[in-house]
Amino acid sequence: MLKQLLKITAGLLLALSFAVSAATLPDPLELQRLLGPAQAVTVVEPHLSVKGREVKIAYRGYPAGLVLASLFGADWKLQPDREIEFIALDGYRSRIPVGRFSTYQAFLVFARADGSAFRVDNLEQREKAVPLAPYYLVWDNIAAPELLAEGGNGWPYQVAQISLRQSGKDALLPGAMAAQWSEHAALAQKYCLSCHRVNGFGGDKMPINLAERAKLIDTRSWQTWLLAPQSVKPDTTMPALPEGLAAREQIAAKLQAYLKALPVSP
Repeated sequence: MLKQLLKITAGLLLALSFAVSAATLPDPLELQRLLGPAQAVTVVEPHLSVKGREVKIAYRGYPAGLVLASLFGADWKLQPDREIEFIALDGYRSRIPVGRFSTYQAFLVFARADGSAFRVDNLEQREKAVPLAPYYLVWDNIAAPELLAEGGNGWPYQVAQISLRQSGKDALLPGAMAAQWSEHAALAQKYCLSCHRVNGFGGDKMPINLAERAKLIDTRSWQTWLLAPQSVKPDTTMPALPEGLAAREQIAAKLQAYLKALPVSP
C-alpha cells in the first residue's frame, strides 16, 4: 500500500511539474531521473534507408505517450482536435495529430543503443553526420511497416520543445474551404509545413508563404520541385516527396491545386 501511494504521489508531482501547454524538454539525464531507465527500440532508419535497402538502428529513449503524459497530464489523448507540435533547434516544426499516437507507437529517443554518436546521415537532403540531440522522435515502422512508405516525414530531430496546441484548420481551411479541400490541407501540413508556411502557419526553417509561391509556379516546375528538388537546385536541402508513396505525382498535383485555391492573407 505504501509503495503504491508513493508511486501515485511521484506521478502527481511529475505531472504538476510539467502540466503546461508548451514545455522545454529537460536534458536526458534529468528525464531519466524523472521517468526511470530508458528502453531500447529498433526502427528502420528512414534517413539512412533507400529503396530496396533498409537500415535498422537501435535507439534509447521513452515511449512518446509516457513523455507526453508527463508534460501535459494523463488526459492529453482525450483531445483529438489538437496537435502535438515538436519544435527543433533550427525552427523546424512538426505538427502531428493527437490521434496518430493512438494508432502507432512512437518513441522520443536521446541516444543510440550501442553508444555510438547520436547522429545520422540524411541521404535525402545530402547532409552527413547530422546531430539528433537533444531528442529525436521515431516511429515503430517494424511493427507497422505501412509507415515505411512515408520515409522520414514526421521524424523530427533536434527536438527541444513540445507543445499541445489547437489544430491549424482555421489557417489552412478558411471560410467554406473545408468541404472541398480538407484532404489537400492535411497533405500540405504533413509534407510542407514543417519548414514552410501558409499565411503565417507552419515552420520557421524556410518560412516562405506557399499560398503565394504556389501561384507563381507552373505545373511542370512544381512537379519537378516536389519530386526531384535537387534537379532544380543541386544544393537544396529540401527533400522530395517520399519515393515509397504510391501516388507521388497525384499528391504533388493536389498540393498545388489546394495552394492555388487558398486565399493569401497578410
